[in-house]
Amino acid sequence: MSEQRRTGRLSTLAAAYVVARRDFVAILFSRSFIFFLLGPLFPILVGGLAGGIGQRVQQTADRPELGVAMQAGDVKAMVQAHQRIASQLGQSMPVLVVVRELAPGEAFDPAAAMRGDRANLAAIVSGTPEAPVLTGPAERIEQWRGRVAMVAAEARASSSAVYPEVTLAGIATSKADQKHSRLVTAQLGQTVLFLLTMLLAGMVLSNLVEEKGNKIIEVLAAAIPMDAVFLGKLFAMLAVSWVGISVWGLAGGGVWLAAGNSLQDYPAPALGWPMFFALGVAYFSLGYLLLGSIFLAIGSMATTVREVQTLSMPVTMLQLLNFFFASYAIARSGTMVELAAIAVPFSSPFAMLARAAQDGALWPHLAAIGWQLLWVAVLVRGGAALFRKRVMKSGPAGGGRRPFWRRARAA
Repeated sequence: MSEQRRTGRLSTLAAAYVVARRDFVAILFSRSFIFFLLGPLFPILVGGLAGGIGQRVQQTADRPELGVAMQAGDVKAMVQAHQRIASQLGQSMPVLVVVRELAPGEAFDPAAAMRGDRANLAAIVSGTPEAPVLTGPAERIEQWRGRVAMVAAEARASSSAVYPEVTLAGIATSKADQKHSRLVTAQLGQTVLFLLTMLLAGMVLSNLVEEKGNKIIEVLAAAIPMDAVFLGKLFAMLAVSWVGISVWGLAGGGVWLAAGNSLQDYPAPALGWPMFFALGVAYFSLGYLLLGSIFLAIGSMATTVREVQTLSMPVTMLQLLNFFFASYAIARSGTMVELAAIAVPFSSPFAMLARAAQDGALWPHLAAIGWQLLWVAVLVRGGAALFRKRVMKSGPAGGGRRPFWRRARAA
């Protein structure tokens, strides 16, 4: 503290906080930030329309099947009842198919039939219309219980309007199904993380180039350490990005929940949804800082927008390769490929988020976060040194000691 008072300069962290607060407030209350928030609206609208059409096609092609395995008369009654009230059941009711017409006294194992060759068979109704038994994965049969009761009540010979009690016989999800479901979650998490990082990290470039053109960066560099300038700008842009993501997430999540969706409809990651989202926040922040530090270094060397585009293109392509590398490592858990994807700092956030969906161990994430933070510090220091050398014309390259061979020649 005494040295700080004597020199009149802020410490690196205090100066970084001042720069971050200045940039964050300036961007957040600018008119361009409103257009920034509205920017993804049109791609999301187009993507939503295309996704809705694709989902409708997929639902038509791969709609889950609800099998019926009862005696011949009961099977016929159930099928006819389903046809009569199909409009009341809605699209969420699976297609009713006949699995087997049982002979009197014939034994039948629904769980064994579920492991058969029918790929789209989601559950089986057995027993009788008066006492139906619904066998299948617990999360599915709970959702279909009421609709099966409606079909069974319609199929009963009596005119009683009372719905029969549907007995649920849940079966455990197989290891293969669980692995495949978590793989889907890992791929989706990686894709969202990559898109958000690439969409938002470019703001660092435009901000730095603008301040170089206005000579503001030279004023900041003369007043506070250059490391603090870079660190403050990185975290300011990260905070702005989180404001944008929060707005998009709240708006999109509200629409998604209002449509009747739920996380229970999707395969849960190995660490659970709360921890998966928490790690997603951490890995987006680290991925943004890693890529943003590279963009800051590029912005320190560029003087025009054209130079920024030329210099940033190779970095963008390399980051795309890192994403493909991490995606390739998803299905190779525990191999050298996955370890290499974790060790490379730019692919590490994607690889570790995929690992959170597939593996329940928490300690590797703590080690990976520490490793990525180390690389953020190294890249920030390197970018600041490059700026001092190329733009400020200071440092060892400008006024340091001459190389020994030049000193020898002069002597």
